[in-house]
Amino acid sequence: MNTQINGSAPVVSIKGVSKTYKSGHTALKHVDLDIRRGEIFALLGPNGAGKTTLIGIVCGIVRPSSGTVTADGFDVVTQFRHAREAIGLVPQELSTDAFETVWSSVSFSRGLFGKARNDAHIEKVLRGLSLWDKKDAKIMTLSGGMKRRVLIAKALAHEPRILFLDEPTAGVDVELRHDMWEMVRQLRETGVTVILTTHYIEEAEDMADRIGVINKGELILVEDKATLMRKLGKKKLTLQLQSPLESIPTAIADLPLTLSDDRQALIYTFDTQAEETGIAALLRRLSELGIDFKDLKSEESSLEDIFVSLVRGNA
Repeated sequence: MNTQINGSAPVVSIKGVSKTYKSGHTALKHVDLDIRRGEIFALLGPNGAGKTTLIGIVCGIVRPSSGTVTADGFDVVTQFRHAREAIGLVPQELSTDAFETVWSSVSFSRGLFGKARNDAHIEKVLRGLSLWDKKDAKIMTLSGGMKRRVLIAKALAHEPRILFLDEPTAGVDVELRHDMWEMVRQLRETGVTVILTTHYIEEAEDMADRIGVINKGELILVEDKATLMRKLGKKKLTLQLQSPLESIPTAIADLPLTLSDDRQALIYTFDTQAEETGIAALLRRLSELGIDFKDLKSEESSLEDIFVSLVRGNA
């Protein structure tokens, strides 16, 4: 796997990382992953796949059973303080300082990392997250969506070079989602590396440069998004029939065809990379069988289709 981008070393390097808890549960199995400086990396996987454990290890919250991790060149165990200074983490849980104001909570987070006071930076972060008008409000009075914005502001307060977003838009409103992704794009332009886990696969499809898929503690695939879509993408051709079929005729049973639930359409799946799609032959054979159609449309598989097929194949 290429670990270099623009000739620089990876900003996060994970080597042979495994994690087995005292209960005997193995959350991660020998994970190797390099994350490039300045990229948006999406980590996808079903619940319990190991995403949050892996993030916890990189952030120094969870200690690995074996393996090593460096963040911005610092070992996350032996050089914890330096490594952690480079990282901003937006966790899943809405744990905030309920009685503090937004301004004091975010400013305090900056001070925790030994950073000098910088009111202009805090103001920029709060404005970017549409929190400026709430700066003097106590966090306990805010809505769930606003509390989520505060968590992001706290993670950005100390100007991290690496930002982890663990399911950042779970259960939040569309406006926040839009604001957040706008900020992520701006952060990348300044050289910040963004690693996100998400259940909203369309977000990964829209935002990410590379995709990693984790299942049952194993990293089963890491690929540039465009390459992944090209290599694993399939196209579907849906033919709306003039008359419903009871079943697919034996004469065309050898083709990659399925019948829709209402028996009103034939769905033909083909590889986008193949030299021959087989569509011409399909249409000819349908004509020979007297099967007429009134409409046809094609669609490409989404990242969600690819993800589901990968996880099923790894089950």
